[in-house]
Amino acid sequence: MAIPEFIVDLRASVGHAPLWLPGVTAVVLRDGADGTEVLLVRRADTGAWTPVTGIIDPGEEPAVAGAREILEEADVVAVPQRLAWVHVLPPMTYENGDQAQYLDLTFRYEFVSGEPAPADGENTDARWFRLDELPPMTADMRERITRCLDPDGTTAFEA
Repeated sequence: MAIPEFIVDLRASVGHAPLWLPGVTAVVLRDGADGTEVLLVRRADTGAWTPVTGIIDPGEEPAVAGAREILEEADVVAVPQRLAWVHVLPPMTYENGDQAQYLDLTFRYEFVSGEPAPADGENTDARWFRLDELPPMTADMRERITRCLDPDGTTAFEA
């Protein structure tokens, strides 16, 4: 995963101390020939299939960050439709000892154009999956997709 420059600068000051960071999950949907499809990427660092995820840059609007990450990671253009879920991820420690915890904002996006491809080196694959043929993934990632499929269009908050 590419580390944003502002985090590199923070780490120079705080070392491996925990950082509280805003993150975005971009669930991109399109109408396929056999039903709704979701865009997934296969992470280069873990091999896990996930929707596109990323860190929101300072001053960046969250929905804009998601669209940027979609284009950077999967070479696809998509527009935000709605905020689906706001939740806090468990604390994590990276292999280099850096600690972080993320406030994740999960957005539903509508596909506009492009052929999925692992565009920036953070992923080894990018492709469309029918909702009934998703590859193995964590329960949390499945939940992010499910929240974007809510027909009521409500935003869920954890309490």
